[in-house]
Amino acid sequence: MSRQGEAAPGAADLAAELRESGSEVVVAACDVADRDALAALLGRYPVNAVFHTAGVLDDGVLDALTPDSAAIVLRPKTTATHNLHDLAGEVSAFVLFSSLASTTGGAGQGNYAAANAHLDAFAERRRAAGLPATSVAWGAWGGGGLAEQETRARRMSQGGLTPMRPELAVTALEQALDHDDTVITVADIDWDRFTAGFAATRPSPLISGIPEAVVPEGPAARAEARTGLRARLAGFDPRSAHDAVLAEVRDQVAAVLGRAGGDDVPATKPLKDLGFDSLTAVDLRNRLAASCGLDLPATLVFDHPTAEAIAVLLAGQLVAGADPAEAVLRDLAGVEAALSTDTLDATTRTRVLTRLRTLVDDSAGGEPGGDLDDATDEEMFDLLGTKFGLS
Repeated sequence: MSRQGEAAPGAADLAAELRESGSEVVVAACDVADRDALAALLGRYPVNAVFHTAGVLDDGVLDALTPDSAAIVLRPKTTATHNLHDLAGEVSAFVLFSSLASTTGGAGQGNYAAANAHLDAFAERRRAAGLPATSVAWGAWGGGGLAEQETRARRMSQGGLTPMRPELAVTALEQALDHDDTVITVADIDWDRFTAGFAATRPSPLISGIPEAVVPEGPAARAEARTGLRARLAGFDPRSAHDAVLAEVRDQVAAVLGRAGGDDVPATKPLKDLGFDSLTAVDLRNRLAASCGLDLPATLVFDHPTAEAIAVLLAGQLVAGADPAEAVLRDLAGVEAALSTDTLDATTRTRVLTRLRTLVDDSAGGEPGGDLDDATDEEMFDLLGTKFGLS
């Protein structure tokens, strides 16, 4: 059963394949979260095993989640599960398809992680009551499904989650049932990629017992990374050192976006225009924090909107003797590049210009900078150049 029934993509082919194997098949349209509709259907077709595979995504960063975006994800998971528990009666198997998000969390999936964690806990509750239950926290499946959407598939792959061959996943499911597992996680994980983001900024007891996932942790590891990078830059002049840091930033940007290499990343093009969002911004921050051994803010990409601007920030912390004037000029270039695009709304542009006006006033020892409310971007940069002696 599914909400689309026979109209669901692939339903007819699946039914035909099952009939060829000797099974009797009924494909029914039913929203399992609709208690009355489910009760009516189960009244016509009693079942002796339940496999609940439904799932809906509505991803977003935590502060963008709303009650509606939570309900969209929770309803087909939690409400449907409770309905099946109440209405299916005595069954030999009660199998819930959970997600790796319930085990490790998932960037932008606070609602989805919560919904699947509920399934895992519900399986434990049924077991405690002496009822059969197995919840499988799946990683990415190949061959269709939620993980096949292009943007999501690319993000999962970049995060170290490799789509599993369906026949291999089904074999794992068979083994979980044979072993009478209650809650189990099944995923194909590239630990190098996964750990780069998952444990980049803090220790992770969850995966610390997995040999392939062990990475240096804590202040000592960050100091070692910082020292190593500084040592590599030691023989460079400030300009060459900046270029080396910029190359590292561009390489990490390329890794996050799934591009071939850093040469495909324009140094002065706003990262937002390259496809960055809140989730990939955090991923980049984590990668750079790990590779450079620096404590970096979560707002790194928003405060420094280009690869060039980020490189200036990192070089200033890593390279001894960096030219302050060069750093200021490059920072201004990054701001100028951001202001010259159409990606900033009027409110954001006003905030930036207000910060620039405050900076000019402060640099002039508190002297008024004049009425800048109507100043153009070009006039603002001319004024900054005059105040700093950079023009």
